Amino acid sequence: MTTYYFDSSAMVKLYVSEPGSRWVKQLYDTPSVNIDFGKIGLVEAASALARRRRMGEITSDRQRILFAKLFHDSEERFGLLTITDETLRSAAVLTQEHPLRGYDAVHLASALALNRILTENHLPSVIFASADEKLCQAAQNEGLTIENPNEYP
Repeated sequence: MTTYYFDSSAMVKLYVSEPGSRWVKQLYDTPSVNIDFGKIGLVEAASALARRRRMGEITSDRQRILFAKLFHDSEERFGLLTITDETLRSAAVLTQEHPLRGYDAVHLASALALNRILTENHLPSVIFASADEKLCQAAQNEGLTIENPNEYP
């Protein structure tokens, strides 16, 4: 079993066609792949869908369908990680060590917490997926294996 942590930039690729979407969809369709993300990613992904509608990239009807699919998938396919006080403290520390925006630091802290759980249980380490170069660099510097969906056609 392979576990991926998706930040919202990776997650949105499942719902809106852009570079890296095919790679994300292949992971989604692979039963032996776990896809986890912090609950905050729901808000960010929903916001990205609304922004796409406002920019005229998708219709209102399409936005509603994708929004519903996002929430359905979050209940049926994805692992949602609770953002704990410890995760928030860790995220705050990460902002002092890396050039990260607040929510990006929360994603990284969540992935690091998940990775600790996996490794403590002798399971393979998490793979951190993000289309954000700075966030990928910070994750790599923190010892995580990274994948940038934008590197796949």
